[in-house]
Amino acid sequence: MKPLLFALGLATAFVAAPVAAQDYPTKPVTLVVPFAPGGSSDVISRFVGNKLTELWKQQVIVENKAGGAGQIAMSQVARAAPDGYTLVLGHIGTLAVNPAMFDKLSYDYKKEFLPVAMLAIVPSAIAVNPNLPIKDIKDLLAYAKANPGKLNYGSAGNGSAGHLAMEYFKDTTKLEAQHVPYKGTGPMLTDLLAGQTQLAYNGILPLVPHAKSGKLRIIAVGSPKRLPLMPEVPTVQEQGFADFETSQWYGILAPAGTPPAIVAKLNADINKVLTDPDIVKRLNDDGAVAGSGSPAEFGKYIDAEEKRWGPVVKKAGIKPD
Repeated sequence: MKPLLFALGLATAFVAAPVAAQDYPTKPVTLVVPFAPGGSSDVISRFVGNKLTELWKQQVIVENKAGGAGQIAMSQVARAAPDGYTLVLGHIGTLAVNPAMFDKLSYDYKKEFLPVAMLAIVPSAIAVNPNLPIKDIKDLLAYAKANPGKLNYGSAGNGSAGHLAMEYFKDTTKLEAQHVPYKGTGPMLTDLLAGQTQLAYNGILPLVPHAKSGKLRIIAVGSPKRLPLMPEVPTVQEQGFADFETSQWYGILAPAGTPPAIVAKLNADINKVLTDPDIVKRLNDDGAVAGSGSPAEFGKYIDAEEKRWGPVVKKAGIKPD
């Protein structure tokens, strides 16, 4: 009798798992964003979260939890129940930079997380306060040389994508500029718009509205080709620095142990909403490219980015706050 009951229970489990995955989600899903509101990570999370809410008929709650270069949020989700109801936004900073920047991390993304889906790739751009006489990289380098010690650039924090991109740019061009870390893109932009800092190298999404209104001037984009939404802005490569490229990227991760069927359902549904014309247009209008692909492909991308940016972090001597 016991073997029979065990066999029946096992069979029931295998039958129930796909049904549970098919019905998922049956309650609200929390997507934790490791950064303050106002940046690319927040904008993209809310785009996708709203569309998933429509698809699932269950609310996706975007929870901003900044601090510790993303460690607070990552640690929180690592400890969450692996049931698909608590997810985290993965990012170049938390996944490719932090492993090289911190001697000891409070999370291990390779052991404590599962890649789910790539959301978007966002080209980075160099923006300056329009009160400065800087219209391109040549002007920027000349201004820095003529005004030593007067250029300050802001970023969303030590080890953020903007910090990394600018240090890479400084190393390539020999630009002299002092780093001013903020707690998120929003406060960084506030000071840049006010002229408290002079420039930033940031994901293009939050820069575009200010550039269109004339409150910021974008002098270069880090993508290999010019962006359709701002075709008048040349790339860094066009301005004399061959093979230079920087982009931010974002994707969804789940706690390790999340059932494969739930991960597969999440991946399929996320890829589905990323083809929604509203999201495609909104991302393209802001210079971003919607993601796609399997969890395994996203995992390989993360590994490649960690190998790419780790040496940059070490060479620049980037340290956490």
